[in-house]
Amino acid sequence: MKTKILSNQEPKGTRDWLPEEFAIRHYIFETWRKVCRQYGFEEYLTPLVEYAEVYRAKSGEDIGGKELVTFTDLGGRELCIRPEMTPSVTRLVSKIYGTAPKPLKFFSIANFMRNEKPQRGRNREFWQLNCDIFGSDSPSSDLEVLQLSLDIMAAFGAPKGSFKVSLNSRQLLDGLLALCGKLADEQKIAVVRILDKWQKLSKKDLEARLEELGLSKKVVEVLFRFMESETISDLEKSLPELANNLGLLEIKKMITELQNLGYDHIYFNPAVIRGFDYYDGLIFEVFDTHPDNNRAMFGGGRYNGLAELFGSASFPAVGFAPGDETTRLFLESWNLLGDKFIKKSEMFYLPLFDGALIADIRKLAGQLRSEGKNVLVGFEVQKINKALEYANKKNISQVVICGSDELAQGHYKIKNMKTGEEKVSSINDL
Repeated sequence: MKTKILSNQEPKGTRDWLPEEFAIRHYIFETWRKVCRQYGFEEYLTPLVEYAEVYRAKSGEDIGGKELVTFTDLGGRELCIRPEMTPSVTRLVSKIYGTAPKPLKFFSIANFMRNEKPQRGRNREFWQLNCDIFGSDSPSSDLEVLQLSLDIMAAFGAPKGSFKVSLNSRQLLDGLLALCGKLADEQKIAVVRILDKWQKLSKKDLEARLEELGLSKKVVEVLFRFMESETISDLEKSLPELANNLGLLEIKKMITELQNLGYDHIYFNPAVIRGFDYYDGLIFEVFDTHPDNNRAMFGGGRYNGLAELFGSASFPAVGFAPGDETTRLFLESWNLLGDKFIKKSEMFYLPLFDGALIADIRKLAGQLRSEGKNVLVGFEVQKINKALEYANKKNISQVVICGSDELAQGHYKIKNMKTGEEKVSSINDL
């Protein structure tokens, strides 16, 4: 029977990471990890799969609906590949919250899957940093999450003015909805979801969708006045009823406190809605300002009520989640991916010059590795010129030269491929 030839291409919306690409992702992940640990966050991980209902409940109509990748296990349970982390980590924390010392400061770096159309900066499979604080309702925890976000950008060497942070509040949106008269809970959720598409749909389409919900033209006009406010002053003039809204006051205070800490480019933006249904307080997004990559990079906010899904009493929670693709595009756009930012571990190449020396070469490799060196051993016999040529092609900076003459004299040489310098070292009891 003829063997079927399979495609060697990865599934649509996913990517193979060759070593060069993996080095970039490793740099991104390790930068995330370093800054999170500087703030006292601890690393965790949840399973790749979850019960589908965990995400259908509060992840919004897209992520919790058409984008959910589901399957049925052998026990007939409907599972899914996680499309985000917030419900999963909330489930995890709900098991330990009662006895754990608070606040809990957790982070993870994990992969996710969404059945959406692949596009620039958005694959079906992607990786995210998820960073959350549980157990503190203090504005200081919201401030720390924002400060951590800004310091992550600084850790990547982000130039001044290369990004901005936009703030909004679900409390402010609740105040806006209260101005719209008596709306059923389902209508409120639908209105917020439509406003979340403010930058994707035309004003005419938005108006039609809002009117389909039964909203009057007067109510739609109120919503548009809110969404068209470019600054806090604009909003206070356009809708003075919201001037003392607790959410708006929190935004103003947060901007002032961040500026006092030396951070800038922090703004109010009514179009920052965050499509997840679980947000209930301050929300924010970080935007890349590069003209070739002007887009939202990541965001987050407060979600105090999500734990109720798991039969737990509500507990305070706030967090954010940058992704690997948008981070990579930011680094590329601002030319921040030079070699000095991708620190590779130094590699030593130990070629085999004589097949009779294989046992000695293996012992030498063991000695070098015990000293903390990364050693690549040649499997096939090579001449010295071929070994050096191979090291150049692999961009290996150090070649260990150890043939019959070196073994007889009890030493080996290390040749620096960049400078040509050779250093002689002793062999320990081979």
